[in-house]
Amino acid sequence: MDWVYVEDIAGHAGREVEVRGWVYHKRSSGKVRFLVVRDGTGLLQGTMYSADKDAPLFQTFDALTQESSVLVRGVVREEKRAPGGFELEIREIVPVQISRDYPITPKEHSTPFLMEHRHLWLRSEKQHAVLRVRAEVVKAIRDFFDGRGFRLMDTPILTPSACEGTTTLFETAYFDQKAYLSQSGQLYNEATAMAFGKVYCFGPTFRAERSKTRKHLIEFWMVEPEVAFATLEDITVLGEDLVLFIIDRVLTRRRADLDILERDVKPLERVAKPFPRLRYEEILPRLQEKGSTIKFGDDFGAPEEALLSEFYDVPVCISHFPAAVKAFYMQPAPDRPDLALGVDVIASESYGEIIGGGQRIHDLDLLEERIREHRLPREAYEWYLDLRKYGSVPHSGFGLGVERTVSWMCGIKHIRETIPFPRLLYRIYP
Repeated sequence: MDWVYVEDIAGHAGREVEVRGWVYHKRSSGKVRFLVVRDGTGLLQGTMYSADKDAPLFQTFDALTQESSVLVRGVVREEKRAPGGFELEIREIVPVQISRDYPITPKEHSTPFLMEHRHLWLRSEKQHAVLRVRAEVVKAIRDFFDGRGFRLMDTPILTPSACEGTTTLFETAYFDQKAYLSQSGQLYNEATAMAFGKVYCFGPTFRAERSKTRKHLIEFWMVEPEVAFATLEDITVLGEDLVLFIIDRVLTRRRADLDILERDVKPLERVAKPFPRLRYEEILPRLQEKGSTIKFGDDFGAPEEALLSEFYDVPVCISHFPAAVKAFYMQPAPDRPDLALGVDVIASESYGEIIGGGQRIHDLDLLEERIREHRLPREAYEWYLDLRKYGSVPHSGFGLGVERTVSWMCGIKHIRETIPFPRLLYRIYP
């Protein structure tokens, strides 16, 4: 008898199989018992019949509780009314462990309660759907860059210096030195790009921001491509292509999960190239006319990102922000040194910034000047300055946040559900 996963059950019609999983739901109807089992790959309904209510199989069935672990053996039958179009004619149930007082019941639970039991909440149908979409997004990202000849480079999580300022760093002891949890792999990626031409890193990043919004996590995952000789325009096009690739992959492969989440896919289906492109100074008066208090020199916040969704029903590329609100490494515009050659891609439907990037400073003197202006310790950046001494070229890159992208794909308003174990301002358990 073969051990079969639910997702592969269709290929075993008419055969006796064993399914290993957990009790998702059960019900009785006269001489019939229905058992729905989940195994992580899907749900499978099993049925059993007996005129004897005290039949041994029924007694075993009656002892099962929600989330009990079981081995279920039977014959696979086609049944269009069953989930997935197939069901199991059960002949044997072997309990592995009987679950007692499972805390997450069909009744409504508060968000704090569910977060406290996140390790169990992951078993629910909607959480499963979200995390399957997340896995697809991650695979799509890797396939996109691997398919374009990018090399994956693993950058350090422990770093001796900041990427974008020291106010949002987690500091830790590194033997007799200080170290920080990485905010970004970008600076190291600039070095690998000078060695390999086009690279990307993909991993966890950390921001010690005291932010308690639905769009922020303390620990999140980010993919960061970096391309030698690329300009702001080149990297903007790359970002557009990546977003479209992710959307197409999710709509093609994870449509059933989006249905479970009741995601209206029309807003995703209408996304096409080119995205609207505006400079910061172009959009500012329009935002102000809509009631925003933003003024020149301010960075965008959630209210401005929401207003953009009123103007456009697709993602928008905003470029040429004031240099003062961007990181020290941003290349200034040649005609306006007070503006940075950076771009933010703002998702539609008020999901906020999903991409931030731009062109990096490639001139040694200018980079040294910026390091002084930002009062950064030069000794920590000597290696970074070396990149401008030995074969410096214009180069560009960006970062795309996985969780915000998943939130947008799934139509989820709070980012905490887009990662198995979210780290929030006041939550590090479980």
